[in-house]
Parts: sequence; C-alpha cells; structure tokens
Amino acid sequence: MADRPSAGHPKWLRRFHQPEPGAPRLVCLPHAGGSASFYFPVSKALSPAVDVCAAQYPGRQDRAGEPFARSVQELAQGVYDALDERDRTPTALFGHSMGALVAFELARLLEDAGRPPAVLFLSGRGGPSAERTESLYVGDDARLIEEVVRLDGTDAAVFQDEELRRLVLPPLRADYRVVDTYRPTPGPRLGCPLVVLTGDADPRVTPDEARAWARETDGPFECHVHPGGHFYLVARQQAVLAGIEAALRRFAPGAGAAL
Repeated sequence: MADRPSAGHPKWLRRFHQPEPGAPRLVCLPHAGGSASFYFPVSKALSPAVDVCAAQYPGRQDRAGEPFARSVQELAQGVYDALDERDRTPTALFGHSMGALVAFELARLLEDAGRPPAVLFLSGRGGPSAERTESLYVGDDARLIEEVVRLDGTDAAVFQDEELRRLVLPPLRADYRVVDTYRPTPGPRLGCPLVVLTGDADPRVTPDEARAWARETDGPFECHVHPGGHFYLVARQQAVLAGIEAALRRFAPGAGAAL
C-alpha cells in the first residue's frame, strides 16, 4: 500500500487506516533513512483501536524534492506544526533510533504548549546523557553502508544496485548528519511517562545507555529489554505492540474503552 497523506497533514503525517471514534493517537517517528511506511505494519495491527500516524520526513519518497532537515529540532518542529493544536485526543509518541530523538524533542514542544504526550515511547537509542560522539556522516559511502548493514536496517543487496544507491544514500547521510550533530534542547525534565525499549544485542546502545533516559523525566519510567539487535522491534513485533497497548491503557485517558 502506498503512503497516503493524513487528512489535513499532507506533508508530515501519514495515516494508513481509519481509526474508530475516540481512539487514542500514536505518532510514530522513523529511524535514519526510514520513512512513514516502516510503520504500516504497526498501523495494520493496532487500528482501528489506535489512531496510528507516521511522520514522513522531507527529502525522501513523495517529499524527495524538498531539502533535508538540518537538525533533530527541525524535524520535531515540522511534526509539531502538523498536529492540530485544537485536537485534544490523547496522543502518545513512538520513536525508533533517530526517531527517538525526534520524539523526545517533540515531547518537549508539546509539554511547553501545555499538551503533554500521554506516553513517550523511546526505542533503540540511549538517553542524551549517554550519547556517543560519532561523525559517520562525514565518512565515505562504504563506511556508511557498512554501518547500516551492520545494524540490519537495509538489505545489503540494495547497495549493490547503483540506481537504488542513488535513492537511498542521500537521505541516509542527511539523517546521520542530523543524529551525529544532535545536542538536546536545554530545559526542564519532562513530566510525561517514558517507556524505553531496546534490544539486548544492539551494537548502538547498551541496556544501561537506554536506561539513562530515566534522567529526562519526573514522570513514571519503564525500560523493556527485548532479545535482538538494533531492529529487534521487527522480529519482536507482537511483544512490542502488546507493550504499547498495555502502556496506552495505563497512561492514555479514555484509551481503555478504545483498546
């Protein structure tokens, strides 16, 4: 199924399935090099009880003609601007890898506006206080490809096709630049619940680095370690989705009826 713009948010948000009335919303933020379609299986599994919307970053797929974002904060602001400030539907955020950083900055914007997320799901990324300093985006193509293949994020065969390489590498490098140059926005700790997820064999983040997110909130905190690597959430989809549903029941007002 092709990406379909969510009504009223033709650029930044995609809705693949129609939710039922009163459903809590889950805004999903993709990883580096990823797109909204990564979350199609999540939408298929959770809809119509959950209104799943996935962000589409500029510079890829149907937004290929637009300039890439220059910072995590720019991506967060774009998604924030696409959310209707008059809509008080309980809204949770889920971000994986780079998307976790975008979700974190988006949560800051929402809390500053008096619209805190019902729950913030952060996956496959260490907390800002445990961030590693890297500059993968300045390396050559071979180094970047090696890293992505190591994480199991893109099939190695994609990079053997010259045309596909030309499509995949520019947004991938732009996203790695955004991640490698990220510095958190100064401010108070969040007040919303944080649910952190990670793989026990992820080469990019240790369980201790994942638990460092606890320093970023005064609200409830949970950390769930799943078997698997950086993209553990693909193989562990059923367990991850069950955890999301359970957290929405606990933290999203009125979600119990929809779920």
